[in-house]
Amino acid sequence: MSYSFSVVGRTKADAKQAIADSFANVVSGQPSHAADRDAAVAVAGAMVDVMTDPADGEEIHVSIHGSLSWRHDAPETFTSASVGVSATVRVKPAA
Repeated sequence: MSYSFSVVGRTKADAKQAIADSFANVVSGQPSHAADRDAAVAVAGAMVDVMTDPADGEEIHVSIHGSLSWRHDAPETFTSASVGVSATVRVKPAA
């Protein structure tokens, strides 16, 4: 199972909350991702922490994707896990 989503936040705390909320949506649709939720949310949060605080007119944009694989005969026996995160402080797009 795989997932991919992007979030924005005015502050680091906003971005981290948006990551946690979006991952909760992933888990509700793909319960197997409860297994990697904490690790993926922690990695994404750590990347947010690397960013400078956004100035007026800026925001933090975070894209996250990942996947889990498991043995065909044992769906809770994971054989691979991946997560990729990109975090950027950017000028807020025009409305």
